[in-house]
Amino acid sequence: MERVVLAAVIVAVVAIVAFVLDRRQVRGGDAPTQGKWPVPTQLDRRDFDRPDTQWLVVVFSSSTCDSCATVLSHAALLESDNVAVQEVESVARRDLHDRYGVEAVPTVVVADAEGVVQASFVGVPPAAELWAAVAEVREAPK
Repeated sequence: MERVVLAAVIVAVVAIVAFVLDRRQVRGGDAPTQGKWPVPTQLDRRDFDRPDTQWLVVVFSSSTCDSCATVLSHAALLESDNVAVQEVESVARRDLHDRYGVEAVPTVVVADAEGVVQASFVGVPPAAELWAAVAEVREAPK
């Protein structure tokens, strides 16, 4: 009889431990998710320098953002007759950050002549990835 009671107690303890461990597990659906930062999908080219260029690369930045300077230096190398590159700093041009709903910096958008955003990055893209994105959208058939 003692063995039966001991076995029942052991089974109960194991069941309780299993229940507690199961409750502590994080389920895929319960895990916190990272929100996405909004990125403009359309720009009014008249809001930016050189509105008549075929392509516009805009770097939304902040003077307090160390990585923004890196992104801007990578983007600046894309400047050409057909590609305008413009920094939009958050304090100096708060109006544009607000108008386009930019909440995170650096945010980079590549817009065509009509202002349609063809590529975008939030955060620091590798230079080669940024350059490749601009090359890809420039070569894409219209």
